[in-house]
Amino acid sequence: MTPTELNNQQLTGQEDSHLVMLADGHRLQNEAARAFEALQEDARQAGFDLAIASSFRPFTRQLAIWNGKASGARPVYDDQGAEIALEQLSPSEQLHAILRFSALPGTSRHHWGTDVDVYDAAAVAPDYAVQLSVQEVEDGGVFDPLHRWLDIRMVAGESHGFYRPYHRDHGGVAPERWHLSYAPLSVTCANRWSAEVLLSCWEGLADSEELLLRAQIETDLPGIIARYVEVGADWCSSGGYQR
Repeated sequence: MTPTELNNQQLTGQEDSHLVMLADGHRLQNEAARAFEALQEDARQAGFDLAIASSFRPFTRQLAIWNGKASGARPVYDDQGAEIALEQLSPSEQLHAILRFSALPGTSRHHWGTDVDVYDAAAVAPDYAVQLSVQEVEDGGVFDPLHRWLDIRMVAGESHGFYRPYHRDHGGVAPERWHLSYAPLSVTCANRWSAEVLLSCWEGLADSEELLLRAQIETDLPGIIARYVEVGADWCSSGGYQR
């Protein structure tokens, strides 16, 4: 299935018929899956075990994460890893605190079957609980060597189409060194996605699927999309990639 065939339900994570299953049980679009397997083999030859912590994420899962944070059931952290007292913030401040690390349901790139969160399984014990934290991937972190290797591959244009959409801090989504996106498909998905697609998705929610902070979100939806959903045009070119 080509990315132009993705319908609105697939773009927003409400349908998963565009996916295939990898050997580890994770799901991606077929082309992205084959490219990732090639990257895994290159990594294996370099001494890494490139593993997936998260791949496709359905709308319902993203909604549960979002509502858990907005309701206080899940912790929200700042850039230094300290828990934020969300109840002490205004609705607008709450919204931006959550968006720093969590996508709005219907906007996550993980809905498309093109994006993965990765780690080096060879660098930790089998029972290690991957956190996807800055501490794990920063200089000297347990997964830093893997990401340094990926840096070199991306700059050389030898990463099989995978780049980091959040490798720079533009004041929106926090940098996520672990987040890789298969550009040949995800660029097209991003171009097909729109605010209209998102709003249509939300309109179909049942009463039991309420989106918390929705009124605040819709007050400045264009600004939120520009800051937290869209990524820079050069994120997926080897010439534009910089750590």
